[in-house]
Amino acid sequence: MSPAETASGSLTPANLPRVGSHRAARGKETDLGATRRLRRINRTLAAVYPDAHAELDFNSAFELLIATVLSAQTTDVRVNQVTPRLFARFPNAAALAGASPAEVEEIIRPTGFYRAKAANIISLAQSLVTEHGGQVPEGLDDLVRLAGVGRKTAHVVRGNAFGQPGLTVDTHFQRLMARFRVIDGLGQKPTPEQIEKEVGRRVEKREWTDFSQRIIWHGRRYCHARKAACGVCPLAADCPSFGIAGPAEPGAAQSLVSEADLARRDNLEALR
Repeated sequence: MSPAETASGSLTPANLPRVGSHRAARGKETDLGATRRLRRINRTLAAVYPDAHAELDFNSAFELLIATVLSAQTTDVRVNQVTPRLFARFPNAAALAGASPAEVEEIIRPTGFYRAKAANIISLAQSLVTEHGGQVPEGLDDLVRLAGVGRKTAHVVRGNAFGQPGLTVDTHFQRLMARFRVIDGLGQKPTPEQIEKEVGRRVEKREWTDFSQRIIWHGRRYCHARKAACGVCPLAADCPSFGIAGPAEPGAAQSLVSEADLARRDNLEALR
């Protein structure tokens, strides 16, 4: 989405609402209203995070695939600390396929669950060599058949290495969709695949990958799991969970966000 396209649609208003006043919070929002709101949220986040991207370091589809498998139950920062050494030692699928599990375990130990992860990435590398000529396949079905690869990992790879639209339903994505109240109809504990399907019918397909990146960035920077920075959130007027997920008072909320990320709101103000 270009700046011009972002500016052509409405953006989330700047006003802070009353806690609990949003139509969705009162069960009064229509299905069409929810779709329009989610698309407006996407346009707003595009203005706030014009540089949103996958935060794992990679130079190829193979590196992104391995890094994403390693990112389970840890941070991208931690993965980025170990992958330079891993890829220097095992630069491609053929090299990793013949690796010693003990050596791989030692390298990736800081990411946690290192024994299972080592077994998975060696196994998937062997599958790449024997079934795909050493290359990472582009197809979703092919990817999810690889060891340690689910739909989330597959969409990360397809979207960022091959330019194929996909929704990355990680924990940040699930949390924000629940707080936006756009998946209420799916019950108490919807599966990632159900969330993917529900959000996919509301957000334009061409936007799926970028939308995922923006949502994940916002979840990491403003809409934290324990306490969201509601009072300074650029999506406040469009969020039914405003003041419920975190403090509504700007002074209290501001301390939850870095100065650099608070400054990102200037990108939005220039377009409002």
